[in-house]
Amino acid sequence: MDDTTQPTDAQTMKEFIRKMARANRVAQKNKDALSLDICKKFTELPSYAAAKTVMWYVDAGSEVRTRHTLPEALTHGYRVVVPWCVVETNELELFWLEDMSELVEGAYKILEPKEDLRGLPQKKVQPDELDLVMVPGTAFDARGGRMGQGKGYYDRLLSHARPDAPLVALSFECQIFEEIPVAGHDVFMDLVLTETRTITGKGRR
Repeated sequence: MDDTTQPTDAQTMKEFIRKMARANRVAQKNKDALSLDICKKFTELPSYAAAKTVMWYVDAGSEVRTRHTLPEALTHGYRVVVPWCVVETNELELFWLEDMSELVEGAYKILEPKEDLRGLPQKKVQPDELDLVMVPGTAFDARGGRMGQGKGYYDRLLSHARPDAPLVALSFECQIFEEIPVAGHDVFMDLVLTETRTITGKGRR
């Protein structure tokens, strides 16, 4: 696209990039194989080896797929935590996942904890308990800038994570842009892992 058709204001640019990134991600071939490679990079991070409580996201739609690696992660001896969406409040809650059978298809066709398990006190996890945080996204840039679905779920959750808990995004290379517009509330990633590279972002410093 030439400069004459490029959007100029930030909000229009955001929607333009979000639409392009989604189309790129849907068109991405070999998602399963590439996802396994990207998840392997995540589990080989020094911060993963050092962590006791790790948040994984459960993939939806055309996101980098984590559900094939999650069962193995449950055997690594760490506490695996997954987020789920409280539809009434549009907030993400955190759940200690011990077995894949604890997940069922819920809001937005995303696998999430069974309703009868969500309220159990021993299953609830607070954001400041996380030692390492895996983050999904629609688009990313070389600064670690992140664009989500536009509803702010993860920005609100990540604002409560400990400053020393690395934020690591998983992305296909086709979701990476030179620069994406960011707002004051947007949270930058420490790392963005793709099938071809590891991008070091600004983080929250």
